[in-house]
Amino acid sequence: MDYSLKPIGKTCAATGAPLAAGAPCYSALVHRGGELVRLDFAESAWTGPPEGTVGFWRTIVPAAEAEKKKPLDPDALMRHFEQLAEEDSPATEKSRYVLAILLLQKRRLEIEGVRRDDGNDYLQLAGARGEGTFEIRDLHLDGDELDQLQTELGGRLNAA
Repeated sequence: MDYSLKPIGKTCAATGAPLAAGAPCYSALVHRGGELVRLDFAESAWTGPPEGTVGFWRTIVPAAEAEKKKPLDPDALMRHFEQLAEEDSPATEKSRYVLAILLLQKRRLEIEGVRRDDGNDYLQLAGARGEGTFEIRDLHLDGDELDQLQTELGGRLNAA
């Protein structure tokens, strides 16, 4: 037999007060009107299982889900990348590289080749929709640094 139970509630079934994230609470499954109903209680309001309880447990109120990030628009990313590519300054090199990686993942840029010069690798890229060719120094960033830079870049672009 399959049961479909609601996730933890936002308020205490006994007091109506909000359940605080990270706080302990009790949850109980209760037979009501021929159905199983989940009731959640703040630890301070728990006096034991209510009548009709099938089962109960102690748990921790989870943190609210973080606000979902808006997906980055590949066309807007491409326009920003083209602007940075025109500047070609050392101050924007990491941003250009991170944008290039994002655009490769979104298939808006394609790798045409790799060139090696003075111990540096350069990615030779072309826009998937006929945008020009670009050459970006491969910075060989580790995954953590790349993730951090992508998050920062996404925050700046979403704020704009």
